Amino acid sequence: MIRLCVLFGGRSPEHEVSCMSAVSVIGAADKSKFEISTIGINKEGKWLLYDGPASRITDGSWQEYAEKKLADEPEKYSISILGTGGRGLKDIADFVLPIVHGTYCEDGKLQGLLEMADIPYGGCGVTASAVAMDKIIAKQVFERVGLPVTPYTYVMAEDVAGDIDRAAKSVESMIGYPAYIKPANMGSSVGISKATNADELKAGLILASKHDRRILCEKGINCREIETGILGNHDVKISVPGEIVATDDFYDYDSKYVEDGKPKMKIPAELPAETISEIQDMAARAYKAIDGSGFARCDFFIDRDCGDIYINEINTIPGFTAYSMFPLLWESSGSPYSATIERIVELGYERYNGKADRASDK
Repeated sequence: MIRLCVLFGGRSPEHEVSCMSAVSVIGAADKSKFEISTIGINKEGKWLLYDGPASRITDGSWQEYAEKKLADEPEKYSISILGTGGRGLKDIADFVLPIVHGTYCEDGKLQGLLEMADIPYGGCGVTASAVAMDKIIAKQVFERVGLPVTPYTYVMAEDVAGDIDRAAKSVESMIGYPAYIKPANMGSSVGISKATNADELKAGLILASKHDRRILCEKGINCREIETGILGNHDVKISVPGEIVATDDFYDYDSKYVEDGKPKMKIPAELPAETISEIQDMAARAYKAIDGSGFARCDFFIDRDCGDIYINEINTIPGFTAYSMFPLLWESSGSPYSATIERIVELGYERYNGKADRASDK
């Protein structure tokens, strides 16, 4: 039986999303194959070994529980990630599955720490995580390999703070309206806004600058939003595509994780076979371009007016909540939630063992 440690929480604004995702993963994992442990990372960045009920993770009281356990039994609940004192992560787990969204995990920082700890983990490595997390760099990589992206530009938070009128005019001249304003390194639609005039643009730039110093500005198009799931290392499999049916201007945080009862997803998406094939091919090319491994979700826009397809982004740790597209895409593709988790672990071991084999040949 594999000792599987699920990491959740984190310092980013997506902390609560991560908690919801972790509970879903814990519930879906096959307990006959995995012995589950959990480590929560609180909003201050402290790592806490947690063995309480899942309900405490979703209601936010897990930290108080874990802190009390640590105070009462420090020899059991204290952990050293790199094994430099006390129990190391390898004493707790054989494999780590990071379900921590956003900055300080999805951007490669946590992957680098796990590499240093020499422990196998699920998902993309350091490079792919960092590239995919930065939406500006990712678009530049996609363009380099010939993948179409919507017109975009970017500005720095320092420029917004220094002369917002000038920053806004620069965006207007490059892409016009409507425009979508996004922090370059953020997910779950945190900090995103739509601008149809100068005042909204300035407000969006200010909002985005609160989350990141690099701000992506994309030209809005009349589009359908399509997503695909990816599983694989060198050999890549792409799920059936699904469509986001947003009830507002865009698929915001509440639509993804909070609200219920609204038609938000259509799986599989109603698309011609040739369009599905093109999207799946583009997803595989994008994944390989960033050196993806394990799993990811790739998002696209289809222009309603002309049918052109644009790649939007790759999400290297997509949501795993009950409302999330990634596990639902794979269920529709013939892989139940538990089987998808098992495959992610297999791929993580494959990547880890491959690196060890290459090192031993030197």
